[in-house]
Amino acid sequence: MKNTDLKMSEMLKLSTDLWEKHKDTWSPMSPEYGRDSILYMIEEIGEVIAIIKKKGEKEIMDNPTVRAHFVEELCDVMMYYTDALNRFKISPEEFSKSYFKKFEYNMKRDYEKQYAEKY
Repeated sequence: MKNTDLKMSEMLKLSTDLWEKHKDTWSPMSPEYGRDSILYMIEEIGEVIAIIKKKGEKEIMDNPTVRAHFVEELCDVMMYYTDALNRFKISPEEFSKSYFKKFEYNMKRDYEKQYAEKY
């Protein structure tokens, strides 16, 4: 694989391909197991946090070994995230539509005002 800029559709397909290879021993690709993917994703986020806490931002930016480990853990997060999307049958189109809608909403938000009123 030489792709250097993954699209959501490709990530979802890769998730499915990996699951197909291991489907005899992995949980089914169905909504009932979506929560497991999300919990595993949170566990991986914890590993990302551990690198930040133990190594710090400077090491992540300047040390190639630390950076590679950091990026690898972020990839683990994304892999479980795409597993969750697949388990809940969220298509690339549905995801993209929702993402852009949320982006447009956020572009118009006044975060300072919103949080000042909230707290």
